[in-house]
Amino acid sequence: MNISIRTILGLLLVTSSMCAQDRSSARSMVITRYGIVATSHVQASVAGAQILARGGSAVDAAIAANAVLGVTEPMMNGMGGDLFAIYWDAKSGKLYGLNSSGWAPRALTIEHLKAKATGATSMPLKGIDSVTVPGAVAGWHALHERFGRLTWKDLFQSAIFYADEGYPVPEIIAGYWNGSAEGLSQDAEAQRVYLTNGKAPVVGQVFQNHDLAKALRLVAQDGPDAFYKGEIASAILSTSRSLGGTMAADDLSEFLPEWVEPISTTYRDWTVYELPPNGQGMAALEMLNIMETTAPSPEGPLSAAELHKKIEAMKLAYADLGRYNGDPRFAKIPVQGILSKEYAAERAKLIAPSKANCEVAPGAPPVSDTTYLSVVDREGNIVSLIQSNYEAFGSGVAVRGMGFVLQDRGALFSLDPASPNALAPRKRPFHTIIPAFMEHGDQHIGFGIMGGANQPLAHAQFVSNVVDYGMNIQAAMENARFTVSPNRGCNIVIESRVLPAVRQKLSAMGHQLDVRQEYSTAMGRGQAVMRDSKANLNYGASDARADGSAEPEPPPTQ
Repeated sequence: MNISIRTILGLLLVTSSMCAQDRSSARSMVITRYGIVATSHVQASVAGAQILARGGSAVDAAIAANAVLGVTEPMMNGMGGDLFAIYWDAKSGKLYGLNSSGWAPRALTIEHLKAKATGATSMPLKGIDSVTVPGAVAGWHALHERFGRLTWKDLFQSAIFYADEGYPVPEIIAGYWNGSAEGLSQDAEAQRVYLTNGKAPVVGQVFQNHDLAKALRLVAQDGPDAFYKGEIASAILSTSRSLGGTMAADDLSEFLPEWVEPISTTYRDWTVYELPPNGQGMAALEMLNIMETTAPSPEGPLSAAELHKKIEAMKLAYADLGRYNGDPRFAKIPVQGILSKEYAAERAKLIAPSKANCEVAPGAPPVSDTTYLSVVDREGNIVSLIQSNYEAFGSGVAVRGMGFVLQDRGALFSLDPASPNALAPRKRPFHTIIPAFMEHGDQHIGFGIMGGANQPLAHAQFVSNVVDYGMNIQAAMENARFTVSPNRGCNIVIESRVLPAVRQKLSAMGHQLDVRQEYSTAMGRGQAVMRDSKANLNYGASDARADGSAEPEPPPTQ
C-alpha cells in the first residue's frame, strides 16, 4: 500500500494531539491574573466573582458566596450553622485562623438531658436539644471587620435576590433535598418552608424563600446584632421555647468568634496547615505524618499498596482524634504530641504491609453536611472557608418566620463526663468541618473537602496527590478517593474508578469495600485555589462531585 509522507505526518500529528489531550481529570483548572471564587454552586461562585470585580477583597467575595450558598444549598449551610476560616495575607505571608463555632446553651447540661430522657446515654441527633449557638453570622462579621473592603450591606444583594426571586434547583442538591423530606416533615415550620405539598423540589424547579430574604435583609442592615440581639434572635428564642429548648438571650448575645493560630506539619517539602481543636484538622496532619514515614508507591496513588497505607494511617489518626479531641478551653488536648514526627513513626510501626487492622486503639501521644469555598483575589490573598449545619438541614428545626434551620452540632457532644468532649455549658462540641492551606516556595493553596468524618482523610489524599504525584489542583481534587465507613473497623467506602484488580488486592488484605459510583458525594465535595506568587497567576479548581464551579473575576465594565 502506497502512503504519502504527507499522510504519515498528518497521522502522526493527529496521534500526538490526541495524546496531549488525554487526561484523567474531567475538568480543566481556571487560570487567570485576577481573582477566582470556587464553590459547590455555580450561582454562588458567580456572586463572589462579581464582588471581586467591584473591588471587593477575597473575604468580601467569600461572604457573598457563602450567603448565596445558604439560600441555594439550605440543607448544607446557612445562618443557622457554624463557620471556620483560614486567611492568607499575600503581602505579609501571614496566616490567620478563625473559629466561629458556637457553644452549648448555659442550661444545656448532661443532668438536664438525663432528667428529660431517663437513661439517656448519648446526645439527641436531631431536635432542639441538638442545637448550639450558630456562629456563621458572627464569623462573617469578624472576617469583614479585619479584611473586608466593600460595605457590609453590599455583600448580601445576590443572596437576597435568589431568596426572593428563586433559583432552579440543581442535580446534587435535589438529591440531598429529596433524601431529607421525611425529616423535614417532623417540624411544621421546616415543612412549610422547604416542602411544597409535602415534597422536595425536583431538578430544575424554581425554589423561593421569602422568609430567608427577610432575615438576610435584617443582617445586611443591622449587622450581627440583628442575629444575636435583635429580631432574628427573638425568633430563635421563641422557636426554642416552643419546643422545650434551653437557649437563652445571653447565650446568643455573649457569643464571640475566636481568632486562633493555625497548626501545621511538613509533608515532604510542603507545609500543610489546619485549625486547632475543637476541629478535627489535627487528624489530617497526623495522617500525613504517618504516611510520610514511607515513600509514595511508584505504582501510583490508586495502587493497592498506596491505598492500603493511607487507609491504615487514617485508622490510627482517627483513633487518636476520637480519644483526645475537644474544646481546648475545657480540656488539655495533646496537639503537639499528636503532631510530632516521633509519635508518627511509632504509630506507623503498627501498619502491617499486607493486612488490614480492624481494631485500632488510640495511642499515648506525649503531652506538651457542609459547604466549603475558597477564594483568591487579584492581589493573591486567599480565603479557605467552611460552613455547615452539620447533618442535612441540621437539627431539622426551622426558625419561625426566618426561613433557615438551626444546626445540630450539639449531637457531637459526649454524655460521658470523663470525655474531653463531654457536654458542658458554653462549651464548643467536637467539630468535623475544617478548612486547610498548604504552601511550598511560591505556591500557596487554599483547599477543603466537605463531608463529616471524611474531611481529614480527604485532605491527606489531596495533599498526597499534589506532593507525591505531581497533580495539578483540579486533577488532585477529582482523583478517585476512599473514605471512612460509618461502620468503621475494616469497612471502607471507595469509588469504582479504582480498578477492579486493585480492589481485589485490598479485599485480600482484609479491607471490606463498599464500592460507589465513579464520582460519589460520599467522598466529599471540594474546592481549591492556588496563588503562584512568582508568576502572579491564580488557579482554581472545583470538584466534579458537586454542582459548582471555579469562576474567574470578570473584566471591569466601562
